[in-house]
Amino acid sequence: MNTLTFSWNIWNDVLTMWQYDFMRHAFEAGTIIAIVAGVVGYFVVLRKSSFAAHALSHIGFTGAAGAVLIGLTPLFGLLAFTLGGGLLIATLGTRAAERDVQIGTVLAFMLGLGVLFISLYTGYATEAYSLLFGEILGISSSDVLVTAIAGGIIILVSIAIYRPLLFMSLDQAVAEAKGIPVYTLGIIFMLLIATATSISVQVVGVLLIFALMITPAAIAQRIAKRPIVGIGISVSVALLATWLGLFIAFYLPYPVSFFITTTTFMLFLASRFVFKTT
Repeated sequence: MNTLTFSWNIWNDVLTMWQYDFMRHAFEAGTIIAIVAGVVGYFVVLRKSSFAAHALSHIGFTGAAGAVLIGLTPLFGLLAFTLGGGLLIATLGTRAAERDVQIGTVLAFMLGLGVLFISLYTGYATEAYSLLFGEILGISSSDVLVTAIAGGIIILVSIAIYRPLLFMSLDQAVAEAKGIPVYTLGIIFMLLIATATSISVQVVGVLLIFALMITPAAIAQRIAKRPIVGIGISVSVALLATWLGLFIAFYLPYPVSFFITTTTFMLFLASRFVFKTT
């Protein structure tokens, strides 16, 4: 990306990097996305909904391809299809065991639709393809604002439904017996996953969404017993991976997503070795 190299003065390296607007925008958006992914991802892992998050990221790519086909910004199509896909998945099955077949069916159809959209497009769908691996270094100030608004909404909704969602995630049958609106909460949570996925692909892309949505949460659940502590660890790991990935990628000519996924994977391996019995 540039001819700059690391020095022994890390702080000076950081200041040099922050002289560039695109890096400041990347750090701003990356920080918001890491916090959102850490919070939502914790409940995704707790509820064993990793397949749903994975499916929604691919469904989002179909939406991005469709948006490019009709001349719209890919992010609009991404958000529309992930929200629609999340709503469809949530209404087809209320329990994790029931959703696998429905998710697989919806995902297969959406991927086929995505292939059709790409084949119909006669130009270069570089914007849609960039969503496969992320394009955080191309984020503008307006993108940061949209990300902040979406992230703020996700966090506020997560706080509002925290207690019933936690109860439902730990024991859905008991929560339902206690009168908690399991079906409605399931739909709301699936829409949260869809929105979080839509903004997270800017960092790691559709194919690598697990790096921020799943791996930090998986690490947290091995380390922490209390949910609040676990969410804090999940967010911290996502932030560390994002910041470190951006910093290294500024000085080395390799993709940001590679460094982020490598960091989360190495931390996950470390947690497996250190916390063997948990």
